[in-house]
Amino acid sequence: MAEIVYPPVIASARVSFKAMGLKFDVVGSEHVPTSGGAVLASNHISYLDFIFDGLAAQPSKRLVRFMAKDSVFSNKISGPLMRGMHHIPVDRAAGAGAFQSAIKALQDGEVIGIFPEATISRSYLIKDLKSGAARLAADAGVPLIPMVTWGGQRIMSKGTKRSFKRGRTIGITVGAPLYPSKGDDANEVTAQLKQSLEALLEVTIARYPDSPSGDADRWWVPAKLGGTAPTLEEAEELDHQDAAAKRARRAEKSKSRKS
Repeated sequence: MAEIVYPPVIASARVSFKAMGLKFDVVGSEHVPTSGGAVLASNHISYLDFIFDGLAAQPSKRLVRFMAKDSVFSNKISGPLMRGMHHIPVDRAAGAGAFQSAIKALQDGEVIGIFPEATISRSYLIKDLKSGAARLAADAGVPLIPMVTWGGQRIMSKGTKRSFKRGRTIGITVGAPLYPSKGDDANEVTAQLKQSLEALLEVTIARYPDSPSGDADRWWVPAKLGGTAPTLEEAEELDHQDAAAKRARRAEKSKSRKS
């Protein structure tokens, strides 16, 4: 397919990263195949993860097609870019269409990027995963490649202030592929994927060169590592509160339209 939008977007991202003085520590990019379909399954800690995930595929000269919520495609600014880069919109109320679009793209030899946690992890640890990534890889007969990013939460994440301070490091680790088949239990494959992501996150944090500048800067470090980020349980409760608030807003809008 014609690539009119993606290359200049990548070039613009690189210029922005240079201006921000970002330093990238990428390990395991050789696990991204140079040809053929693959599912790239990443952790999700910031609004910039899809950009960093895409960088990990650049050494293999691959462009990653991400699955993203359809509201991103409805936006006047991001929508044309997302469509131009051939990303895949996901309607969470009716995801079958997106699943089939992703299967076709995989069978056509594309690399599909997916965040199996579905939403950003405010604990910065690996949340429970949805089974979609495992099912996609199995149904399309392609490798399932785990990867993690670390550091993006310091720039732009959920419930935090944006900060574009120069000189920060972004750690990226791509793990060895899993090879699920149609006969495998998707839940078991998903459990294996979670174990892989947890192990990759551990080694990525261990080699991360930056440290908090003081007590007030420990918010981006997981609680179990001495930081002040929410625990997994606390983050889950925050997610529940957000979901309830969204439902209430939708109900209020529906009520207003009917009145």
